[in-house]
Amino acid sequence: MDYKSYSIELGGRTLTVDIGRVAKQANGAAFMHYGDTTVLCTATASEQPREGIDFFPLSVEYEEKMYSVGKIPGGFNKREGKASENAILTSRVIDRPMRPLFPKDYRNDCTLNNLVLSVDPECRPELVAMIGASIATSISDIPFDGPCATTQIGMVDGEFIVNPNQEQWKVGDLNLTVASTAEKVIMIEAGANEIPEEKMIEAIYMAHEINQKLIAFINQIVAEVGKPKHTYVSCAIPEEMFEEMKKIVPPAEMETAVFTDDKQVREGNISEITEKLKEAFAEKEDWLEVLGEAIYQYEKKTVRKMILKDHKRPDGREITQIRPLAAEVDIIPRVHGSSMFTRGQTQICDVCTLAPLSEMQKVDGLDSNEVAKRYMHHYNFPSYSVGETKPSRGPGRREIGHGALAERALIPVLPSEEEFPYAIRCVSETFESNGSTSMASTCASCMSLMAAGVPIKKMVAGISCGLVTGDTDDDYVLLTDIQGLEDFFGDMDFKVTGTTDGITAIQMDIKIHGLTRPIVEGAIARCREARLFIMDTCMKPAISEPRPTVNEYAPKIIQIKIDPEKIGDVVGQRGKTINAIIDMTGVKIDITDDGCVSVCGTDQAMMDKAVELIQIIVTDFEEGQMYKGKVVSIKEFGAFIEFAPGKEGMVHISKIARERINRVEDVLTLGDEVKVKCLGKDKMGRISFSIKDAR
Repeated sequence: MDYKSYSIELGGRTLTVDIGRVAKQANGAAFMHYGDTTVLCTATASEQPREGIDFFPLSVEYEEKMYSVGKIPGGFNKREGKASENAILTSRVIDRPMRPLFPKDYRNDCTLNNLVLSVDPECRPELVAMIGASIATSISDIPFDGPCATTQIGMVDGEFIVNPNQEQWKVGDLNLTVASTAEKVIMIEAGANEIPEEKMIEAIYMAHEINQKLIAFINQIVAEVGKPKHTYVSCAIPEEMFEEMKKIVPPAEMETAVFTDDKQVREGNISEITEKLKEAFAEKEDWLEVLGEAIYQYEKKTVRKMILKDHKRPDGREITQIRPLAAEVDIIPRVHGSSMFTRGQTQICDVCTLAPLSEMQKVDGLDSNEVAKRYMHHYNFPSYSVGETKPSRGPGRREIGHGALAERALIPVLPSEEEFPYAIRCVSETFESNGSTSMASTCASCMSLMAAGVPIKKMVAGISCGLVTGDTDDDYVLLTDIQGLEDFFGDMDFKVTGTTDGITAIQMDIKIHGLTRPIVEGAIARCREARLFIMDTCMKPAISEPRPTVNEYAPKIIQIKIDPEKIGDVVGQRGKTINAIIDMTGVKIDITDDGCVSVCGTDQAMMDKAVELIQIIVTDFEEGQMYKGKVVSIKEFGAFIEFAPGKEGMVHISKIARERINRVEDVLTLGDEVKVKCLGKDKMGRISFSIKDAR
């Protein structure tokens, strides 16, 4: 079988691409090998545009197959089910740099599929899929203004690592993914342990330089095996339609309609304009079919012109001005922690819940070991938040992505498990939305964590910076705190979260073919200034530091260490001992393999009792020690006393009372609480106890 193979050295390892070896019926296919990691990347498109839509129907799939790591899927079905959270997030990262490079008037269905066939821990499959998706699309006949390339940068012990392996990616202080075109950066995704802005910019442009080598490599492949791009039916709005629209709705009228700080008023104004144009075009059915898109384009041109030329924002703010801010905590009773953060018409309520570490989320993915998530952030976006109505079908890709971004933003400031032995879940409920709810979620989550008594190391805030560009690279305007309209009609959504000392997360989406370095640097600087302002003027007045103790309704946790060899004594045969302690006290007990015991409950007295029982079980009896116990068995020769479940001792009849007794029952009955003294070992080597010597 004839096929072509291409290779390049990347991060100290060889990346190989086979073209024409598999999946020949796809429009484009790249069989990717990086170390022993193997991913099949394909690009396919329909021959005709999908009717009745005003967007590009691009679908990106990242398929994790458990056989790739030698596992059989868990559960009854033993077949891969819905995509994991990691697969969804990876699909989003592939989508974001690719989407802007397709023609804006392209309406053919297009699918980029990335099938993970094998995983080498030294070579992350997510990166291979990102590169492979670009190659498959570039060599296909699908219209695409690429290629783009992707590089990941990690940092361990202060040193940058190009395309780190799985372990370095986990333990490092930086997880940075950068996609570039031949000229500019087109996508940035980062999680960071308070990396200073200048260090982050250095890492971004290190990745950008490496991407240029990759792009040259991809261009070589395209030159040899690339297919001619096919023609397609353009769905662009006819220019004569725009001219007629301007006559009916002059630009000044459109400006008046869109320039208001109230989203619902603006939507009402646009509805009136829509009805006006429907009446005017009643006899032009072909125009009516695309009227919605035409109005969108007209509105977009109006907003962009006013921002770019006049520095006038739709709601009247200055270019660097943040919308009105408000924050409060403890708005929901009885939960462990709650807060509400409002920025303009964006409002998030966040609720924090604490639980024992045993409640951590277990994630079975393409990793050598099962991963446990101690901190979980979930984000919900109901239709009422934007004044719409539709049934809730559970979280979609957007919700999962926004939740992951806020989660990533706060992980660097969380206390260690040793400092705070809790699993933590924050849920951000979107009450109202008009731009950048993920950044509002970050602020709200930070406050609810502090309200719940989670001793986070520093305060974290986030903000989004927008962009409107002109005809040249130096003709642009950066917008601090973009609202929905500026996001829809602008060129960039650059989200940055961080503390006073550095960045904890970045997510950059753009709709153009890349950003120049001055734009990237300007956006990062603008976001730092804004997030510090939000902390000082809004968040700190609501709650300035974590509460010293957890909420009264939150579970309390006591941790003790025991000899790992004594774990079996605490657990007992088939869990009999530990379950007896739980039944007696109502607490929850978790024991790790290294002997760390966590006792969780809401009744402090019962928690102390459980700890006392465990310590009795794991402590050897010593001569002279006093113990309290319960009579659980009476024999002719004496009584058995239970000091803790599974921990008993025997008092001989001669040691029960100071005077001579004939029958144990004359003094003791089952269930009696007694105090005893340990006498040490008797002549037979058995531990003996005395009631009479304890009085």
